[in-house]
Amino acid sequence: MKRNTSWRVRKNLSLLAESPNMKNIDEETTGGINNAFSLMGNVAIVLVRPKYPENIGAAARIAANMGINRLILVGKEFPDQERMKKTATHHNTHLLDTMEFYADIKNAIAEFSWIVGTSAREGRQRRLISSPKKMIHDLLPKLSANKTALVFGPEDCGLTNDELKVCNAIVTIPTANFSSLNLAQAVAIISYELYTGILERNCDKATEKNSLKLAQSYELSGMYEQIEFALRRMNFLREHEYGYWMLNIRNFLGRIGLRAREVKFIRGFCRQLINFTNQ
Repeated sequence: MKRNTSWRVRKNLSLLAESPNMKNIDEETTGGINNAFSLMGNVAIVLVRPKYPENIGAAARIAANMGINRLILVGKEFPDQERMKKTATHHNTHLLDTMEFYADIKNAIAEFSWIVGTSAREGRQRRLISSPKKMIHDLLPKLSANKTALVFGPEDCGLTNDELKVCNAIVTIPTANFSSLNLAQAVAIISYELYTGILERNCDKATEKNSLKLAQSYELSGMYEQIEFALRRMNFLREHEYGYWMLNIRNFLGRIGLRAREVKFIRGFCRQLINFTNQ
């Protein structure tokens, strides 16, 4: 009797696995995971002046587990390789071996079109801050066509206001009490939210089709410099007001997400204003 029951169970499971519905589910699941890894290939983790090499290794391990295969470090000197490898498994040391190193954040993010900064602090000098889920919701439609940088600051003080200025969006991880998280923990939460957000959305073809290629960071940096130069040539503001107004201009245009041709249009407009003031 037990043998017959076992045989029937095995046969029913075999028939279920061969059914068209189950094959569709397997194909959709596999396709979703493959698409998620493909999109995560457009993402890089940027660590700015991390204090402890062990945290870099832990961040590399987490990033690799979530399908992120690019790690960028910003700092004054390259950290100790052996200390980094202590917290990164041997399967993930390739991220440390290929890790890029820059002396400043501007050059580190130059080729990226969408930059997300992380911060635990709020203030008058900081733009609207999103939760991880809200940030991911805004990012997903852009991801297939744009290289994206997730930027994390030092463990003790986070990103400075000047470093946050170059970001299109700012995200903070809500906590019940003490707001500071370990660097690797912050990388884990944001990376996990992004990966699961891609899977839940299933990365449909309509999302990829509607994704626009945005201007890169270095193009935006040049545009902001030209806007400020044009405003100064026009004596548009008093000297002490330029910092405040340029911050608001950055926040407004950064949220929109400009394309390269739109950046060229704004720069052309600024050139005409400058030429007009020279007459």
